[in-house]
Amino acid sequence: MTGRRGAPSYPWVVRSNANKEISHYTPPAIEPQSRLTVGLSKETNNHMKPSQTILVGRSIGSTLQSIKSVAALLLGVAMTSAVAVAADNRAPEVPATIAVPEGHKVHFHGFALGVQIYTWNGTNWGASVPEAVLFDNDGNVVATHFGGPTWESNSGSQVVGALPPLAVVVDPTAIPWLRLATVSDRTHGPGIFANTTYIHRVNTVGGKAPSDAGTFVGQVTRVPYAADYYFYRAANH
Repeated sequence: MTGRRGAPSYPWVVRSNANKEISHYTPPAIEPQSRLTVGLSKETNNHMKPSQTILVGRSIGSTLQSIKSVAALLLGVAMTSAVAVAADNRAPEVPATIAVPEGHKVHFHGFALGVQIYTWNGTNWGASVPEAVLFDNDGNVVATHFGGPTWESNSGSQVVGALPPLAVVVDPTAIPWLRLATVSDRTHGPGIFANTTYIHRVNTVGGKAPSDAGTFVGQVTRVPYAADYYFYRAANH
């Protein structure tokens, strides 16, 4: 499968014509039933000039009905961007270079909001470290994502991706789409991540390292991003 339908357009993400990276982010509280407010601002160029920012944000109301409304929109996006592959109609459409092998099916999809953390080493910004939360289709926070790369569910199940991943640049203004195999002896616990074999990161927005050099070694920058993550298991599980 080599084609790609358009990346989903989430209702609270406002794109500028320049369509460059997001510059500021206030992480939501990790409380499934709490009021979730995402405050994002998006630069119109990679030089991060404050005068050229636009707000990218929307408050998700405190009522369960509001959360379900957003969840319905996310579910609609997921279904629109998915393609029927064999019996797995939950799998996203991706370039062939990062396709998951036959015999594995999606068992969980989460929408992530967070940051990619970069540290200036004197030459470049190096590899990023993720810090994000994952929402399920009902708008609940169900997992955290951090270095490793690691995903940990609220119930304690954990999965770690093997490096390096397969990567492809779909949107030059955003971090790449990825396919990661999992580290089997570091994937454990009951719950949504049990027996995960592969992970896709797709539909990425933002997250790229700054184009400007850092001012001192050890300087840290946190670049907001959003993405869909799909977790696969062997079809016989």
